[in-house]
Amino acid sequence: MFDPKVIRRDFPIFERKIDGYPLVYFDSAATSLKPIQVIKAVDDYMMRFSGNVHRAVHTLSYEATEKYIESHQKVSSYISAGSWREIIFTKNATEAVNLLAYSLGLHLISKGDRIITTVMEHHSNIVPWQFVARYKGSELLFVDINEDGTLKEDQLFEYINSRTKILTITGASNVTGYMPNIKKIVRDAKRIKPDILVIVDCAQLLPHRRINVQEIGCDFIFASGHKMLGPPGTGFLWGKKEILETIQPFMYGGDMISKVSLEGADWNELPFKFEAGTPNIAGGIGLGAAIDYLTFIDEECLIEHEQKLLSITFEELKKINKVRLYVEPSGDNFVGIISFNVEGVHPHDIADFLNRYGIAVRSGHHCAQPLMNRLKIENSVRISFYIYNTEDEITHFLEVLKKAISIFS
Repeated sequence: MFDPKVIRRDFPIFERKIDGYPLVYFDSAATSLKPIQVIKAVDDYMMRFSGNVHRAVHTLSYEATEKYIESHQKVSSYISAGSWREIIFTKNATEAVNLLAYSLGLHLISKGDRIITTVMEHHSNIVPWQFVARYKGSELLFVDINEDGTLKEDQLFEYINSRTKILTITGASNVTGYMPNIKKIVRDAKRIKPDILVIVDCAQLLPHRRINVQEIGCDFIFASGHKMLGPPGTGFLWGKKEILETIQPFMYGGDMISKVSLEGADWNELPFKFEAGTPNIAGGIGLGAAIDYLTFIDEECLIEHEQKLLSITFEELKKINKVRLYVEPSGDNFVGIISFNVEGVHPHDIADFLNRYGIAVRSGHHCAQPLMNRLKIENSVRISFYIYNTEDEITHFLEVLKKAISIFS
């Protein structure tokens, strides 16, 4: 049985009170809370074998290296990668996509080539490609959304031509929670142009859905470890080995080399070719513990739980006067995210009022201004659910929100 009340026992932060109220954490889309198993894994490294990796033969270094590589293996298994060497640890999803922009985009893209993305993207999957397009004189096209928040797939496929080199797309919107049918999109895109490279932003998808990169058929994915129970400063890039072996690193220095002379250098084997310098060892080991935790969670029960929370919350929000909603999370192609506004009240004021009662939400443009502009808003309040949220928390949230609306009115 999936019981969030039992799961919550693994999260020490719920012992905290905010201004005397129990913590209600509805901001997991920004970063998830951390279970004790992850905290202990990080502490274990710090207290027992806090050596550097790949650089010595002493016991601490050996144990740290073993644990660090083991975490790569866990991530690899979790997404069904072909090899753990295809997993590159980064400090977040943003670093991962920048790695692709510099190592892949600047070398693959030529003047007049085409890159396709969507208006749903997080800024981190827009700005690096804007840089590549400007620098190389290429074309960057944005696929629009329908009025119900779904992607205009027909437009996407119309944009693919002989000059299209890259399609980079989110697996789930961090504003609406909508999940495009990535498997179908990859299949149809490669049917039109077999050599198109498809990149999937899984920062919001992977915490809620386990994926198989072999079945999806994409060429790269990137994700934030800290959004899927891992420590802050963690993320990863997966890419097909044959592509990773041919592209150049974008950070240079220690550990990413196999040989250096005054004339030049040879690169290390994967994944270390792309992991220059001392990595976030504690974070990487903690991410491995987070993967262990998520593997234990029954995905079907998690999805059912989130869909229930989404349905209850959305239906209740619709009943509240002055609440404006934008995209209805209908069907199972939405993760646990709802964005809304209160007429005449700034989202920051709503968020601040909720915080006084222990409720943590996000307010602002959510690093997705093109999508916000498409929805004809500048900011919104965003609530996001995860494995530890309960119906009782939703009841408390709705009561406080009604109180806020009454006072601001």
